[in-house]
Amino acid sequence: MAVPGAVVDFRTRAVVLVVLVSGLVACEQPKSERPLRLDESKELVIPDFNADSAYAFVAHQVAFGPRVPNTEPHAQCAAWLANELERHGAEVTVQRGRVRAYNGELLDIQNIVGTYHPESRDRVLLFAHWDTRPFADKDSMRTKEPIDGANDGGSGVGVLLEVARQLGKLPADIGVDIVFFDAEDHGRPEWMESTENGYRDWCLGSQYWAENPHKPGYRARFGILLDMVGAADAVFNQEGTSVRYAPHIVRKVWRRADELGFGDRFPNTQTPPTIDDNYFVSDMAGIPSANIVDYRTQVRPMGYGPFHHTHADNMDIIDRETLRQVGVTVLSVVYDPS
Repeated sequence: MAVPGAVVDFRTRAVVLVVLVSGLVACEQPKSERPLRLDESKELVIPDFNADSAYAFVAHQVAFGPRVPNTEPHAQCAAWLANELERHGAEVTVQRGRVRAYNGELLDIQNIVGTYHPESRDRVLLFAHWDTRPFADKDSMRTKEPIDGANDGGSGVGVLLEVARQLGKLPADIGVDIVFFDAEDHGRPEWMESTENGYRDWCLGSQYWAENPHKPGYRARFGILLDMVGAADAVFNQEGTSVRYAPHIVRKVWRRADELGFGDRFPNTQTPPTIDDNYFVSDMAGIPSANIVDYRTQVRPMGYGPFHHTHADNMDIIDRETLRQVGVTVLSVVYDPS
């Protein structure tokens, strides 16, 4: 899907998984915060982002199985996500709703919100989707089977769970809301003609939240979406919808990534506009939001990578260093949003 006038590819998912215990990240010895030098004149103190911890959070999601609405793995993962946010000091709200999919099926969804500093009126919104694609419509085999979604779904949530863990250890000065949106990836399959709803077949959870925020009148200074942020060869070009709705946030995030030494991963190349959760948060909820998404313009055909919406979107493609670079960038913006 795309914002009118643009041509856009859409998401991926995956296959085999890893089983690990939720206590895995608890084995880590706590580290103190450390100064992070951005340039010769500015030093920022943020907690250490632990890439092993983020990786474990991704693997734990995949271990539940595909997180497709109206299934038992989906319900189990939802309970775990809410518990993890609470365990890391967040005030948790689980927003339950019912939405209609592209084929008329009613989906019971859960948007999971973790709030830090609920009393603060100065807030930043961090979000990702946690559901997975119910079919492998870009694959050449097992196309009707759901996929693991290690990258598309799992990676953004894994990074934000590690951000939540760090916020619980060293609170930021501003209010932070971490939202895991449901039913982002339940749009029509590749083999089906466009539906009456068009691009609104996608991102059902963020549309529901934008029309029914978890707190009436909710506002945030800006938002950052993480989508498909775990592949070893990921490239985070400046996504076109973000540039349209939140150019100042794009400049802030990409400049910070460059200051941190991640400029090769965050080039200034712009992608076509895409339809993703940030579109509905920006357009419907009025919160300008940037999308850190692996959309590749440097290759042909442009798009989300060869594993997108296939069974190749599994733990084999998840890279700790990619998770780390995204996580450190997001943490540095949260602790210094100026």
